[in-house]
Amino acid sequence: MMGFRPENPLIVQSDRTLLLEVAHPNFEQVRDELARFAELVKSPEHIHTYRITPLSLWNASASGVGCEAMLESLDRWSKYPVPQNLIQEIQDHGTRYGKLRLVQKGDRLALEMDDRGLFWEIENQRSLQELLAEPYPDQRGIYLESGMRGEVKLQLIRLGHPVQDMAGYKPGDPLAFELRPALPGSGRSFRLRGYQRAAADVFHAGGGPEGGAGVLVLPCGAGKTIIGMACMAKLQTHTLVLTTNVTAVKQWKQELLDKTTLADDQVGLYTGDTKEIKPVTIATYQILTYRKSKGAPFEHFKLFEAANWGLVIYDEVHMLPAPVFRAVAELQAKRRLGLTATLVREDGKEEDVFSLIGPKRVDVPWKTLEKDGFIATAHCLEIRVPLPTDERMDYAVADQRARFRIASENSLKLKVVDELLAGHPKDSILIIGQYLEQLRVLGRRLKAPVLTGQTPERERESLYQQFKEGTLKVLIVSKVANFAIDLPDASVAVQVSGTFGSRQEEAQRLGRILRPKNDRNISYFYSIISRDTSEQEFARNRQLFLTEQGYRYLIESRHLDESGAMSEPLVWRQLLEETGG
Repeated sequence: MMGFRPENPLIVQSDRTLLLEVAHPNFEQVRDELARFAELVKSPEHIHTYRITPLSLWNASASGVGCEAMLESLDRWSKYPVPQNLIQEIQDHGTRYGKLRLVQKGDRLALEMDDRGLFWEIENQRSLQELLAEPYPDQRGIYLESGMRGEVKLQLIRLGHPVQDMAGYKPGDPLAFELRPALPGSGRSFRLRGYQRAAADVFHAGGGPEGGAGVLVLPCGAGKTIIGMACMAKLQTHTLVLTTNVTAVKQWKQELLDKTTLADDQVGLYTGDTKEIKPVTIATYQILTYRKSKGAPFEHFKLFEAANWGLVIYDEVHMLPAPVFRAVAELQAKRRLGLTATLVREDGKEEDVFSLIGPKRVDVPWKTLEKDGFIATAHCLEIRVPLPTDERMDYAVADQRARFRIASENSLKLKVVDELLAGHPKDSILIIGQYLEQLRVLGRRLKAPVLTGQTPERERESLYQQFKEGTLKVLIVSKVANFAIDLPDASVAVQVSGTFGSRQEEAQRLGRILRPKNDRNISYFYSIISRDTSEQEFARNRQLFLTEQGYRYLIESRHLDESGAMSEPLVWRQLLEETGG
């Protein structure tokens, strides 16, 4: 352990927080190392704050990052000696995953452990009394009461003891199909990328008890749906896919029919409009949580038992509704795959995901995919503009919802959009917003078409085709951009207004510009917000998501002078100079 090293970018504090200097030349390397075992808490311009938690350490252990590797990273990059209490906590919590093992013992399930002190602690926990049965005679294990596999894991992680579930899974009904081979001249063929194949291999783990349950974390644009299909192909079993909305349901079916040998009558949709049960069934979280009244039962939970599923896929698992955890707890004998770009949940139920879906198995750094050309290099810039005086007065007397809309429709945003378009004369640009009147104003100002949910299908397809061909350079879209399957990719996205800081929305919008490009493979994501308003507060979640994904996130703050003129966009111009935009 060395003394003070001022040239290093990291400050490690005894309260488990880590402060990382953004301007340091090794920032990206340190950031990627920290992301393996720490959670990003705040990401303003100059200093990013991470926090080490027991859960972040357990996820790291489950994905193969050992305590020595964690401590080595902290020691190598820290300005000051790593606090002794933090070293002790990492060594303590970082080694807990694997000390408690859930195994199949004959026709029963049991918790096994090597530590007799841990046995006594668990045996005497009041919250576990009705979940556990008799102990082993040698005090190295305890049998579970029937049907308590999920609840035992939930209660134990809340007591600080993550369980390594090695009890295995029921196979489900068989379903024979293949991924389409990459044959020359076949328009529907494709080839798994190396990291996609590796992620599926890690999840499957050769079909042994170590595989079959876990979360795969991959950046936007990395092809999480394709990885899900690769996992399905390894298991060859009836599969239930749960995802965020009807558009995503249709996209899953489209991808399955395009990239596998599954037939149309083998893939069913289970939504508000259609209730099909097929060997592969795709449903929304919304339909699962539907009930006629607040106290009524969830009518569609029966879907979990409607077939002998061998695999349940939870797409965008960070969006899994809390009520569904109740059903998930009873599904522990089925293989479970979570797919997401972020493990962070808005409701704080990350421990429930760890226990009931599974620990993090794979976390692919976005830089790796960018370097290999699988995703574009994205530059993210938040542009903060002031509210003009008259709009500031309206904002001051409005209620909370009206304030957000006033801030979103700030008239000075129009001038910033003009500047951005002038700076990207050759790029394909998507302008995305929440409020239709704001988008119509922009449409008239820029003489660009506005595409909304009410746009007729034929007109929409025509606009998409023009945008793809390059005859249309600017397309203005409403929230339809969040989930539209066939929305063409762009090299520049300008977000003029959004919902209340949704990470999911940000993931969808960022994904629009991350597809690999033919030429420079560089994309720009601009978010224009009103400074010192509720819009700026909500933008923090979006900013945190982008930074968590590893994107360079810059902030430009614009001001009005005494004459009412807005200050020059210096940060943006420097960004364009650096990137050749």
